[in-house]
Amino acid sequence: MTQQTNQLDHIDTLILNAVQDDFPVCERPYYDLAQQLNQEHRLALDEKTLLERVNTLRDGGFLRRLGAIFNSAPLGYRSTLCAAKVPHYLLEEVAEIINQRPEVTHNYVRNDDFNVWFTFCHNRQSSLDDFLTQLRAIEGIGAIFDLPASKVYKIRAVFTITEQ
Repeated sequence: MTQQTNQLDHIDTLILNAVQDDFPVCERPYYDLAQQLNQEHRLALDEKTLLERVNTLRDGGFLRRLGAIFNSAPLGYRSTLCAAKVPHYLLEEVAEIINQRPEVTHNYVRNDDFNVWFTFCHNRQSSLDDFLTQLRAIEGIGAIFDLPASKVYKIRAVFTITEQ
């Protein structure tokens, strides 16, 4: 990917598809992933180059997060979906506050009265309560609903990236 055009090249496209679908869980995942891509697509990637490309994709906004998703309930965690009414002039400020919390796994804006939605995964109810109190204290923010998960659904979302 070139820094100037912010366009994906063929290898970037292959990397984005691979990290979504079959990221190796091992001691040297970038080495193993480079070997896999080399074998499947006749490339000559090494571990360092692959990691540099992943970091460039992250820095360019093409990749937000790379990590495992655990079944949190057996580990003592609860997940809740929160919906908030946030005036447009506060969107960036509120999003920045939400994004700073490590318990937040998803955060997005919708075109609706309840326009800010985020998922908060916690092992102490007080951490959620304290955070929602902090958000509610922001002048101008509207109602915030806490919608705890009552059933777990396993959703496998893979977005196949194609070359432009």
